[in-house]
Amino acid sequence: MDLATLKALKPSEYQEAADGYQATSEAASAAKDTVENGISAAIRNKLEGKAAEAALRELKELGKNFHYVQTECALVSTALNAFAFDMAAAKRKLEAALADAEAAGCRVGADGSVTFPAGGKEVDGKVPEGGTVQVGSGVTDPTASALERQAVNMHPNPNFGKAVEFANRIGDALKEATDADTKWAPKLRALKADDDLVVSNRDWSDVKSDQDGVGDAGKKYLDSLPQPPAKGSPKENAAWWQGLTPEQRAAWLSLRPDSVGKLDGLPSAVRDEANRVVLDETQARYRIELDGMPKPPANEWTYITAYGGFGAMPSKVHTDEWMDWYRKYGERYDHLTKSLHGMEAIQSRFDSTGLGTKDHRTGLPPAFLLGFSADGNGRAIIANGDPDTARHQAVYVPGTTSNLSNIGGNVDRMTATWRVATDEADGQPVSTITWLGYDAPQDIVKDSPFRHYADDGAPAFNQFLDGLEAAHSGDDPPHRTVIGHSYGTTLVGSAADHGTLNADDVITAGSPGVTVPKAEQLDVPKGHVWNEEADGDIVPDIGRFGHGGTDWDGPWTVPSDERFGANQMTTDTTGHSGYWDEGSDSLLNQALVVAGHGEDVKLKEPTPTWQYTR
Repeated sequence: MDLATLKALKPSEYQEAADGYQATSEAASAAKDTVENGISAAIRNKLEGKAAEAALRELKELGKNFHYVQTECALVSTALNAFAFDMAAAKRKLEAALADAEAAGCRVGADGSVTFPAGGKEVDGKVPEGGTVQVGSGVTDPTASALERQAVNMHPNPNFGKAVEFANRIGDALKEATDADTKWAPKLRALKADDDLVVSNRDWSDVKSDQDGVGDAGKKYLDSLPQPPAKGSPKENAAWWQGLTPEQRAAWLSLRPDSVGKLDGLPSAVRDEANRVVLDETQARYRIELDGMPKPPANEWTYITAYGGFGAMPSKVHTDEWMDWYRKYGERYDHLTKSLHGMEAIQSRFDSTGLGTKDHRTGLPPAFLLGFSADGNGRAIIANGDPDTARHQAVYVPGTTSNLSNIGGNVDRMTATWRVATDEADGQPVSTITWLGYDAPQDIVKDSPFRHYADDGAPAFNQFLDGLEAAHSGDDPPHRTVIGHSYGTTLVGSAADHGTLNADDVITAGSPGVTVPKAEQLDVPKGHVWNEEADGDIVPDIGRFGHGGTDWDGPWTVPSDERFGANQMTTDTTGHSGYWDEGSDSLLNQALVVAGHGEDVKLKEPTPTWQYTR
């Protein structure tokens, strides 16, 4: 980078190019939404048959293409803005040095050298002559720097020292610009798609690589932006986001989608945009890794002869070949396959927008991915309909064995609830949310008896509920219902017991206990705690001594107990998992609460005291 090039460089031109890429990204985003939530949704809701299925397959690929264009163009925009930021800083330093040199009577040559005028006290009747200092004479080596300072101090012309300073400043500016150019050139060249027309797993994996590369090169730029509050409350997070310019928001979304997607209090559309990028990147990386891993041996099992009290008995065991494979790859293979199964279920919900039922054609609303991670057991928070504009919100917490791999079933429960609640909501918008934002117990025997899973997850749940409040943009405050199933009810109880449960109604289904002995301790208005217990559901009795509440002078109590004080809703399903069966009173009663019509809920007849056996 030479003096003339840096003087002529216009960072604004790169910023204008960045604006163009951002406009392209936004256009691709709008096209994606039109394809997925408009055209495809209309086809699902109105058409059937092979032609419709073929059209949906093609539209799905088109939507993926638009999402890739949206993500990559946003990243190019941020990279150009970051490059312009670095070059503008170098140019400002150069311009300041040139202006100071001119003010001091020095002349800067085309090569950056600084010519200084005669000056100083006369020596032998003559004023010390002027001269020229070459650009880049500034040095960082301590010994050389000391020699330079000595030369300046010994020089009879004080303008020599000024010229050295100006030359060093010019050299520093040119070096900074050169370093920026060298740093950004490969990063910008890398921001291009391959030459086919298919958005592959490799393409999405490269998106993550591009993000890391631009993020590393653009650290100074990102650090210059307003930073999200450390451990901020949802209101603080919302205020931070509202205070950003469109360019700053785009930078955070393109470089740190994983961070933005986790921030409670941000608009649901923003979190959804960020988390869908993380989902696509993770899905691509996991598929590539799984495809490169040796598949499990076909001969997994064999029989050996075991000898015992009844003589020789054949016993089924894993083969040595399979055991060797599992020791090397098994745990990772299981994690990848199970996580991908969950990601496919999430994508399936996206692909179902607009889908109605055979006897009830109300199509599903757009889905919003409010949280996602494949680490550990996984995290997923999926909303049916936009919570920010919904008059009625329902947040469902699943229980034991819930993880990313089986998220599909829990999402289905909330789509069923959305359909029925929407029917009962008098035309007001409804959003139902599946919240798997905690590490649920994974083993009924070894894990579910312990409370720490609930206590550990409760703060995040309270934060999420507060985030729904902070992000809501409807004309009226939302009516919010919390629904817990099984161990999920224990987390809800812990959230109320250790914080403020930002809800108007609480529904518990198949509850093993909510850690408190009275409904009034669940932090919602009196009469707004509802319970369902189905015939054949043994969880309430099994769990009462682990998660039931007690006043220490009374018995252990669960929500199914009349002394707990919940509204006992009629439940016509059976077992522990049927509370959301289509067409059931169990589902209808929950939906009525969600829709704000608790007065229409069917309640069980009180059990006479002499019949009470709990």
